[in-house]
Amino acid sequence: MAWIPAESAVEELMPRLLPVEPCDLTEGFDPSVPPRTPQEYLRRVQIEAAQCPDVVVAQIDPKKLKRKQSVNISLSGCQPAPEGYSPTLKWQQQQVAQFSAVRQNVNKHRSHWKSQQLDSNVTMPKSEDEEGWKKFCLGERLCAEGAIGPTISESPGIDYIQATVTSVLEYLGNWFGERDFTPELGRWLYALLACLEKPLLPEAHSLIRQLARRCSAVRLLVDNKDDERVPALNLFICLVSRYFDQRDLADEPS
Repeated sequence: MAWIPAESAVEELMPRLLPVEPCDLTEGFDPSVPPRTPQEYLRRVQIEAAQCPDVVVAQIDPKKLKRKQSVNISLSGCQPAPEGYSPTLKWQQQQVAQFSAVRQNVNKHRSHWKSQQLDSNVTMPKSEDEEGWKKFCLGERLCAEGAIGPTISESPGIDYIQATVTSVLEYLGNWFGERDFTPELGRWLYALLACLEKPLLPEAHSLIRQLARRCSAVRLLVDNKDDERVPALNLFICLVSRYFDQRDLADEPS
């Protein structure tokens, strides 16, 4: 086998983007000082490249790799509706059409609402204030005793930033994960879903799927199919599955 110079072998694997001929420089060329001509700059690059090792080995701390290596993601669907609890396909289609109209109205007036001043007696919590948002949305009666009060936001108007919408959806989802469904919760969840922009961010995608699964789990605990919670729970499962295209979570029409 013929011997191939190291520079030639490297060049075969990584061809030069712009071939550069050897630079003819004066004997007084000093690579330690800033280049004064294009030739001196190119020569300095050649010298620095020649000093780079052919192989570089990363120094990795194995202890850091042992932390949080496993992430559990639930891929389960919704709990099947008990007999007589599942809505008809026509009802689901009507809810999707109505929800679509609401979202169009929200988008139409979004810029107008953002420019409006809040009433003097209204103070919105900051985005990261979970307990404050729970109290703001659900009221003192539904929130846990001793919860931290809302932190006043400096924003003068109603702001529909997606990060805030997603955060509040997460906070209310956390609350719903440990408690029963209430009308106050339902109104806010519907409003937040109406403000979610498509395509969904990964966080929002995960949150709405959790919401649908939680609704199906709560529905199993309802003793009477005529309970007022059943249509509301069906509605959120319907919107998540049929409007936001999470078809694997959809109820089988009755």
